[in-house]
Order: sequence, then C-alpha cells, then structure tokens
Amino acid sequence: MTLIKSISGIRGTIGGKPGQGLSPIDIVKFTSAYGTWIKSKNQSKKSIKIVVGRDARISGEMVNHLVTGTLIGLGINVIDAGLSTTPTVEMAVTMEKADGGIILTASHNPKQWNALKLLNEKGEFISAKDGEDLLALAESESFTFAEVTALGSYTQDHSFIKKHIDKILELPLVDKAAIKSKKFKIVIDCVNSTGGIAVPMLLKELGVEDITELYCTPDGNFPHNPEPLPENLRDISKAVVKNKAHLGIVVDPDVDRLALVCEDGEMFGEEYTLVAVADYVLKNKKGNTVSNLSSTRALRDITEKAKCEYNAAAVGEVNVVEMMKATKAIIGGEGNGGVIYPELHYGRDALAGIALFLTHLAKYGKSCSMLRASYPNYHISKNKIELTPGIDVDHILEAIQKKYKKQPINTIDGVKIEFNKEWVHLRKSNTEPIIRIYSESEHETTADNLAEKIIMDIKEIIKQEAILK
Repeated sequence: MTLIKSISGIRGTIGGKPGQGLSPIDIVKFTSAYGTWIKSKNQSKKSIKIVVGRDARISGEMVNHLVTGTLIGLGINVIDAGLSTTPTVEMAVTMEKADGGIILTASHNPKQWNALKLLNEKGEFISAKDGEDLLALAESESFTFAEVTALGSYTQDHSFIKKHIDKILELPLVDKAAIKSKKFKIVIDCVNSTGGIAVPMLLKELGVEDITELYCTPDGNFPHNPEPLPENLRDISKAVVKNKAHLGIVVDPDVDRLALVCEDGEMFGEEYTLVAVADYVLKNKKGNTVSNLSSTRALRDITEKAKCEYNAAAVGEVNVVEMMKATKAIIGGEGNGGVIYPELHYGRDALAGIALFLTHLAKYGKSCSMLRASYPNYHISKNKIELTPGIDVDHILEAIQKKYKKQPINTIDGVKIEFNKEWVHLRKSNTEPIIRIYSESEHETTADNLAEKIIMDIKEIIKQEAILK
C-alpha cells in the first residue's frame, strides 16, 4: 500500500491501514486540513463554497462521499460536479466564484490509485507554500467542525462539462466551420473514464460526425494502463488504420493530457501535442511560450522561428503556470500532452487542445502524419538511477554542474546542460530515492548515449565519494 502526501495534494492506493494507504481516515484528515485552510483564508466571509468533481475510477464515489461529507461538517457549502474532468473543475471554480476546488483523480495512475488534487479560488493548483501550510495543518489536526445548525449545504450540478465546451467553442482560434468542412473520421480512446462523456460531446459540437469510440463507458474499469504512452495505445493504433480514420485521440482518466495517433497508426508523439497547438496559436498571434525543462526543444525552435520568446520552467504544472504569467506567455504546457491556453484558463486542458489541434489540422489541409513531419524531429531518452540510502544527491548534482561548467546550464530544477541542440536534464525525485535523467537529440542513439555518459559520470562520483569515506 502507498500513501504520498505532497504539497499538491494527497494520493495513494485504496485500502490498507491509516497512514499506509489512501484510507477513509486519511481522506477525511486531509480534506479537513484543506477545508480549514480555505476557511482561514476567508475569515471575513459568511459562507465558503467549494467545487468537488471526480474522474470515473472505481473508488471515486466512495472518496466523494467522504470528501463532501467532511466539507459539509466544516460548515462549507459544496457544489458536487459529479463525473467531470480536471480542467472542467478548474473552470467551474471561477464560474461559481467558489473559494476553492477538489478534484478526485489519480490522473494516469492505475485503477487502485486515487487522489485529492487541490485548487485555490482561481481554479489553479495551490502553490508550494500553501501546500506546506496545509500539510502542517493536517499533521497538527487543528480542525474545528461546525455545530449542527451551521453545517454546510450540498448541491449537485452536472452542467459544467457542457459549459466548459461552450467556452472552448467561443475561442476565436477555434474554427468549427473549418473542422466540420473536413468531415474528419476520428477514433477516440477515453480509457473508460470521464473523457468518455466529454470528448464525444466536444467532437459533436465541433461538427465531427464520424466518431469511433473505444473505451468510452465511464465505469473506471481501465482496459489498459491509463498513461497515454505508445506501448499502451496498440488498440487505437489498429482501429485508426482499420477504420481509415484521419486521426486518433487519446486522453487520460482526468482529461488533462492529450495524445494523438496519425492516420497510418503511428504516434504523433505526446511531446508534440503542445508543439503543434503552439505552432497554430503562434501562426495567428505573436507571443511567448513556456514548457518545463524536461520537454522537447521543438517548442523553442518553432517559437524562435515565429520570432517570439521561449522560456523553460521547473517541472510541474504550477511552475509552468507561474512562468507563463511572469512572461505573459500566450501558450504553454508540458511535454506529457498537457496544453495550457491562458485565454481559456491556466490549467492543462485536453479538450481545449483537441479543438485547437483539429482547427490547425483542418486549415493545414494535409494529413496528420505530414503535419507531424513538418516539425523538428527530436528523440527523448528517459532514464533513472536508483540510489542507496546515505547518498548525497545535491552533491552529485553540484559535481555534474562543475564538470560541465563550460556548457550552458540551467539550475532552477536540478541541472540541465545544453550541448548545442542536445540537452540532458538531471533532477531528483521528491517521492523516490532516484535521480531522473532525461536527454534529447535529433538522433535516438545519440540521446541514449548522452544519457549513458551522464549515468557513468554519476556512478564515478558515487564511487569516489565511497572511497573518501
């Protein structure tokens, strides 16, 4: 059993003893801390309102009862959005002028996992500092629940997905007529979660009539590993070819990551979802872009080609959003298929990504595979080194930085070293005793070799440390 308490929320496997898995006691405890924290920020308000929504995973209803009941017990009014998506709940917070929101989803994790993702009054993930305060509050258990006459209210509102889609259709860069005119044939894989509700609804609103649905029953029985990686998407790849479709669309359980499959069954590449959408946005509007340090260089290339400025943020959606605001970026996100389009809201949004990508593809006028071939072709090699207890990770990163000091280096999140158009990024995990090592090159073997060279450097540093001890 696993329970991970972090500044962004609480996640874990369902079952087990309190403190070891995501038990009902842990759910109530962390919800109590969040509700108490929200109330402390709004002491002058007579009533507090929080939006709660969930993906379709099997434990969702149980977790929802515990979360909404706890908030009501704190005297907080709850709007239950029911089966929803992460970006939909983010938008619902601002639509309702709520004081916060909780999304019950473990994102791409398998079905035994669930989590509480926590939002502020802007519908954005809480900051690192706020997360630390909340964790301290949970640890101290300094909660005071409401008297019986001051309990919160409970209302259900399942209209938010439709409202979310309506807002997407209002975006100036979403061209429904262009999409409809192409008569796209599209296959979708929604991994039996809430994408099965939202994605068909969006496509029909965009004028797409020929939709083949794979795994669109929102019952939480994931038919394959729900992370939208190539090895998990063999069924849709075959279905796209079999149905002679123009495109395949894949979302994760909470619909904040978007992966695409070309007409030939080949993957468009999760890293290139943001690249393609940003390319379309930049063709219509000048502005800055942002992605995290571990995302492909291709976004920087197309941004500079458009004579605009690219900036890199530390890994993590909250960090990307912070950098986007600081640089007034018009498009940004992460290389895991996460598109953030501020004109709609500051959150990864697969639904917005679908609408913008389909408009781009319609106006491009050629096949999906030809669109993919129009972008710089980079390969990312993802590796990790498992560490034994007592190893000083910070010292290792400092030693690597010193060894490659003649190269351009970014240290806002671990160490990223650039070698012309190639790079390697080292960062320590916050939850596991490992160092993640990502490298990128125009050639797959070069990316692998670059990562292997850095891994050998790290092993040599560890060996030297052991000798000195």
